[in-house]
Amino acid sequence: MPVRVALIVGSLREGSHSRAIGLEMKTIAAPGLELELIEIGDLPLYNPDLETDAPPAPWVRFREEVETTEAALFVTPEYNRSIPSALKNALDVGSRPYGHSIWQGKPAAIVSVSPGALAAFGANHHLRQPLVFLNMPTMQQPEAYIGNVADLLDDDGRLKKDDTRAFLKSFMDAFAKWIDQTKG
Repeated sequence: MPVRVALIVGSLREGSHSRAIGLEMKTIAAPGLELELIEIGDLPLYNPDLETDAPPAPWVRFREEVETTEAALFVTPEYNRSIPSALKNALDVGSRPYGHSIWQGKPAAIVSVSPGALAAFGANHHLRQPLVFLNMPTMQQPEAYIGNVADLLDDDGRLKKDDTRAFLKSFMDAFAKWIDQTKG
């Protein structure tokens, strides 16, 4: 039975490089991993006042979808040397109500993506901070910083560089082992 992995993309932009890389990772995922893209763009901003007996429907949908997964792969760009607000909001929505976090104990991995040379290094490391608090054991090695991403994708958003595909394949193989180690 495959391990279901929540694929959470930090970018909401149509034609997002992060989404393209995430979708490519679905196709090269290690045997035994099934990546499920879970959308975050429709989540209302987290507000404790909305945490009632009838929270917003997008929160309920998101929580239910992530709850059925066993691990999480985050693919994100960098905005102002940090993570996009939509991604932080998704983490917050999933961590509540208090004591009922959907993230609790899920093994995680991070891929940061940028059209620039720094490869969203800041976002990658900022995302690690809340994942520690959320008790998500996050894979340390190999790290994945995908810079100059526009040069790696064709017009259809598919990888055109075999060395990048091979690197992402090795990353996903390592993530599969990480999930086994942390869940076992």
